[in-house]
Amino acid sequence: MITDSQPSRRQFAKTAGAAATAAFGFQFVPSHVWGANSRIQLAGIGSGGKGKADIGGSVGVGMHVAALVDIVDAKKLDISGAGKDAKKMKSRLKAMEQARSKYGDAKFFTDYREMLDSMGDKIDAVTVSTPDHHHFHASIQAMKAGKHVYCQKPLTHSIWEARMMTKVAAETGVKTQMGNQAHANSHMRRVVELVRSGLLGKVKEVHAWTNRPIWPQGFQTPPEADPVPPGIDWEQWIGPAPHVDYSAKIAPFAWRGWWDYGTGALGDMACHIMDMPYWALELGSPTSVKAKQEGGSELSAPINSTIVYDFADKDIKLHWYDGQIGAKFDRDNWKLIPGEFNRPGPKILEGVDYKKYGSVIIGEKGKLFFDRFRDTWYIKPSSAGDGFDYPEQSVPRAREDNNYAEWLDAIEGKVERGQSAFDYAGPFTETILLGCLAQRNPGEKLIWNAEKMEMKNRPDLGKLIKRDYRAGWEIEV
Repeated sequence: MITDSQPSRRQFAKTAGAAATAAFGFQFVPSHVWGANSRIQLAGIGSGGKGKADIGGSVGVGMHVAALVDIVDAKKLDISGAGKDAKKMKSRLKAMEQARSKYGDAKFFTDYREMLDSMGDKIDAVTVSTPDHHHFHASIQAMKAGKHVYCQKPLTHSIWEARMMTKVAAETGVKTQMGNQAHANSHMRRVVELVRSGLLGKVKEVHAWTNRPIWPQGFQTPPEADPVPPGIDWEQWIGPAPHVDYSAKIAPFAWRGWWDYGTGALGDMACHIMDMPYWALELGSPTSVKAKQEGGSELSAPINSTIVYDFADKDIKLHWYDGQIGAKFDRDNWKLIPGEFNRPGPKILEGVDYKKYGSVIIGEKGKLFFDRFRDTWYIKPSSAGDGFDYPEQSVPRAREDNNYAEWLDAIEGKVERGQSAFDYAGPFTETILLGCLAQRNPGEKLIWNAEKMEMKNRPDLGKLIKRDYRAGWEIEV
């Protein structure tokens, strides 16, 4: 327990971050210590999509689900009026029904603030598997309540939020992990060691790519409003973000393409695909970022983009490619019509199948092609490894290559920290989200001042670096 009484939902909304240093002067004693059940007691915030995987992964390594939070109350849900979208919605919402059935003894809430108020002394940890715009509020409030946090990628929706998540995690001392699961793979950690040990010599550039978005992106105006189905708390779904009328074309899946709620293909995939090179090269913050793209609007991320991050202090450029060239947004059917995979040119790939890899690091000695799913990373030319003195292991390995197990081991004191804890994930997310700022200002080279957290040549972008929240969702850190 951290206090004699837990704050109310209203108090959370007003004081979630005030007086941080003073508020964190506590010793957290996990609730499970006091009961017969010795397992870590978990609250799953978001139970569909990645929530299903995150809750299941946490249970799989030994946690117990004490609470579930979702804006969809499966026991009250009625989508009979959803028309042609009903079939798609039923498929997407099935996981919520399964969670309620599978974890039948877990208490259910539609508001994580109420859950923390009611269950604060009965849970030890939370998974946060919501749309991007809720990551910060749910995680910050959980950390301030002394709960360990596993939060999906990207860590936050905005740069300021990522900076604050890093800060609060350090101040509270809770154990954290971001949901870029491949970060736990031993083959990734081995490649990190090899790159750092000079396998490629001086690294000059990095290229990383994805075929996403596979969801609607590039639209100019919202879809027509639908009636909110009984059992869906739409106001809670909107939460701290600007309001939009409910539509089945926004939730439960297509929110990723909306700037107010998601971070597009870049936010969704870069935390996976850029992870190894960012980690291996210890890139930190870029000095500038620039995007060119097709599509995109004030509402929506682009259909495709190519972004150049310049890490001038390391003399390294990172090139990001997403989407498909020539793809079109079909408004009538609210989907993308495919085009040609946006990827590096033949001089970079040199005949290597881009579909089998997600990134390439280019050094003075050669190229290393890597994919997070494959342990068959590839060096070209193969002679680049001749005579190389292979280093001893220096990066700790995750138990069973499982990032949920690594998080649990950190909570239980078996390891000092998870390797994708917020002290790593926060700065990494900041860098990725700088690319989102570039996408919202295509063609312009944005000059970044990391220390001041501002664009030197576009101070007006401060409104996107730290955005205002809806009334009742204000938060101070």
